[in-house]
Amino acid sequence: MDHSTASDSFDGAHIVLRRAAELAMEYLRDLPDRHVDAITGYDEVLDLLSGPVPEHATDAVAVVQRLAAILGPATIASAGPRYFGLVVGGSLPAALAADWLVSTWDQTAYSRMSSPAGAAVDAVTEQWILQVLGLPTEATVGFVTGATAGNTVGLLAARHVLLQRQGWDVEADGLTQAPRVRVIAGDEVHPSVLQAIQMIGLGARLVERVAVDDQGAMLADALADTLAADPTPAIVCAQVGNVNSGACDPMAQIVDLTREHGGWVHVDGAFGLWAQTSPRLSELVAGVERADSWSTDAHKWLNVPYDCGLSIVNHPNAARAALGATTSYLPTSTAREPGVLVPEMSRRSRAVPVYAALASLGRPGVQALIERCCDHARRLADAVRDDAGFIVCNDVVLNQVLVRIDDDETTWQVCEHVRHSGEAWVAGTVWHGRAAVRVSFSNWATTDDDVDRLANALRDAATALRTGR
Repeated sequence: MDHSTASDSFDGAHIVLRRAAELAMEYLRDLPDRHVDAITGYDEVLDLLSGPVPEHATDAVAVVQRLAAILGPATIASAGPRYFGLVVGGSLPAALAADWLVSTWDQTAYSRMSSPAGAAVDAVTEQWILQVLGLPTEATVGFVTGATAGNTVGLLAARHVLLQRQGWDVEADGLTQAPRVRVIAGDEVHPSVLQAIQMIGLGARLVERVAVDDQGAMLADALADTLAADPTPAIVCAQVGNVNSGACDPMAQIVDLTREHGGWVHVDGAFGLWAQTSPRLSELVAGVERADSWSTDAHKWLNVPYDCGLSIVNHPNAARAALGATTSYLPTSTAREPGVLVPEMSRRSRAVPVYAALASLGRPGVQALIERCCDHARRLADAVRDDAGFIVCNDVVLNQVLVRIDDDETTWQVCEHVRHSGEAWVAGTVWHGRAAVRVSFSNWATTDDDVDRLANALRDAATALRTGR
């Protein structure tokens, strides 16, 4: 019995795709002014979607329309201009459209054999990324799911090199009897780095912590003392863009110190690495180009759709050795192949929306996007700094602002009040043991008016809480 429907055939595909495009356009049209928080919640969606697998086929258009009707109201408008809760970019029009094409083409972008298109755009976009970020042109770029995977790739390459220098083949012989590798990180290392360290078997609990300053940046003198205390080769995990304050570690000093001791510098630059694109901001990360590996996100400040991160390694052979797989049906040439630079063999062509974003913006557009977000951060800080009970807790150097209102309880309640109002979406954090509203600016569509609306929403929430309304 044929259970297919007309709209499931290739001949009918245009019908369901056209309807999906209409629904997507409706969502995008309403995005700038919609209630930013989700309108319906998890339990309601679960109830609406639950049930047994259908015994009969359902028309594809009906499926898409039902998903849009149920899931659309339950989405948080994180793609919109008034979402500030996490470091989440929107989707540039060209990148979003390119990502639709990626799903349509449905390529396995592992190699030139499996997708000439995927391999070629991967190679070109690699060079564009290195040019825009001012990193060594001989480095290799892998397009991964996000900065966590990027950190994992960089640390795998580091582990390979430091153990190879001691005569140990970790890929073949594992870690059971391997020489020791030290891992050093600042006290405010991001948890994604620790997650990567534990996944590659180096032990998150064994990470040696280095003191940081009052903005969360690693202290070079403290790193010097830590390196000098033990001659064992070390991976030093630096950070550009503290997730709370935006502070950047002193990269030039970190690289010099680590080189003196024969170590490897890996940079967690999930968003802060993009400061390299701006002459006005690049001093914050001066020396970062001399590191050995870097991780950053394209779905944050470059504003491509989720998911897309970048793993960048300045030792291509190390990346290939740490990740490459060989078998009779996979290519074995030494030519650049996308799949040997990342953990996944089955992978979509994430480079396509990155190429589209860079092509549509150009180098000046990328710089303007980064600088505009930083200007928005300063605009918000200036707007609320003198308000009664408001304290800007951090030095606003990038796109992050920490605001405290009255006390811990009020601060947490302000976050909740603003979210429920639908005017904006912000999240709370703990900074130096005290609650703060963490505001992140990383969306291409955010305007000065959106920033002012956020400032007013924070004030209105504080007033309502103080007066009991």
